Amino acid sequence: MNDAFCDSNWVVAMQDELNQFTGNDVWSLVPKTDAMNVIGTKWVFRNKMDENGNIIRNKARLVAKGYNQKENIYFDETYAPVTKLEVVRLLLAYACMCNFKLCQMDAKSAFLNGFLNEEVYVSQPPGFEDHLYLNHVFKLKNALYSLKQAPRHWYERLNNFLLSKGYARGDVDKTLFIRKHASDVILVQVYVDYIIFGSNNNSMCEEFVAAM
Repeated sequence: MNDAFCDSNWVVAMQDELNQFTGNDVWSLVPKTDAMNVIGTKWVFRNKMDENGNIIRNKARLVAKGYNQKENIYFDETYAPVTKLEVVRLLLAYACMCNFKLCQMDAKSAFLNGFLNEEVYVSQPPGFEDHLYLNHVFKLKNALYSLKQAPRHWYERLNNFLLSKGYARGDVDKTLFIRKHASDVILVQVYVDYIIFGSNNNSMCEEFVAAM
């Protein structure tokens, strides 16, 4: 990690990640007490490449050391529904049969959009500690990558959002959402932070993208 702090490209990538935290109002800095169970944080670095293998972007992600979490202390439930590959195949077949236009969306920093119900504290990001408040930690408002409950809270927020927009959730596959208007229909399939959606009416796809 020390090498990353000597490279301006990685420093910019880490700052971009922290800007996402600010934009999503993920946390607030609070004084640390002995009663707090504080989870450590670490940086994960990855190069984004194009189809030719050329590096096009440096991606730095701040994650929680979720492997230190203990059930009933840091979290209660972790379950989140995940679609099966067979369901995606059925969606592709149905789209072909009905001449749907299918699109794919990657929800940027998806887990940062999940609201936490639990009281969770994490240490300050390595290399970005506030030297005026070294005895402070961050209290999370939203989920953080590698928290065991993060996928569940992201799904809950997305689920509630889509239901509020008039979508119906599948009875068998809880990651499939459907909305109908007269003879038009849009299907939305969620796979963690990837979303596949399609409709027989392009305006419904555009409306979905705008809403997201």
